[in-house]
Amino acid sequence: MPELPEVETVLAGLHPVMEGVRIARAAINRPDLRWPFPERMAERLTGKTVLRLRRRSKYILADLDSAETLLIHLGMSGRMLVSGDALGRFVHDHPAPEKHDHVVFDMEGGARITFNDPRRFGAMDLMATDAAGTHPLLAALGPEPLGNDFHEAHLVDALRGRSMPVKSALLDQKIVAGLGNIYVCEALFRCGIHPGRRVNRISEARIAALVPVIREVLREAIAAGGSSLRDFRQADGELGYFQHSFDVYGREGQPCRTPDCTNTVHRIVQSGRSSFYCPGCQR
Repeated sequence: MPELPEVETVLAGLHPVMEGVRIARAAINRPDLRWPFPERMAERLTGKTVLRLRRRSKYILADLDSAETLLIHLGMSGRMLVSGDALGRFVHDHPAPEKHDHVVFDMEGGARITFNDPRRFGAMDLMATDAAGTHPLLAALGPEPLGNDFHEAHLVDALRGRSMPVKSALLDQKIVAGLGNIYVCEALFRCGIHPGRRVNRISEARIAALVPVIREVLREAIAAGGSSLRDFRQADGELGYFQHSFDVYGREGQPCRTPDCTNTVHRIVQSGRSSFYCPGCQR
């Protein structure tokens, strides 16, 4: 599933062709994805101008001049691909329609944005912009890891007294929004913390040290266009490249990249998810 850097990368690709631009036509090619689409979705989107594009956790939000906000979640395999940009930023001609092109936005000026989702775990919804923060998918989210509200004191306070594994705590979207499996594994490696270590057995100083490292990992991933493991593509169809920089994620059995470390990367399963770590570097 695309994580924060991948969603941020898609958002950056959508900005020049969506923000401030009118949706000339919205085509909805099926009644649902993960959940049913909202009533009259095509009608409510067609003719509306996107005033602002933003991200909250792993969701893309498009604020419209109708006082509604379009919420987009990419799910497991969703892609938002741009074609036909009249200003030349996306030089691809409009491709032939594909089986899994479920939502298509033809923008004023010639750009087309196609939401393609073979597995149909993605989602779209419409809500009143002034009530967006109360949407069931957004209401309980914690602070953004790249925002001012995510700081050392917040993380220390949020984790104080908890007995859960630290990796599970960092994946809790109520504690910090947008972190996923890949980037938590990478951040824990850089901090030398075993993913299975209980939070109440980690010093507050080590917990606080996670904050700048999490920010560092996310910023590096965004700069690399995210990570393409299976389905992820940027808005121009290109792959992300951060997967080539993984220290531990997906590297089970391979040598640790820490100089002078003779261990190999191990994998364990936590709550149904694979965790990758170095047993020599992470305690």
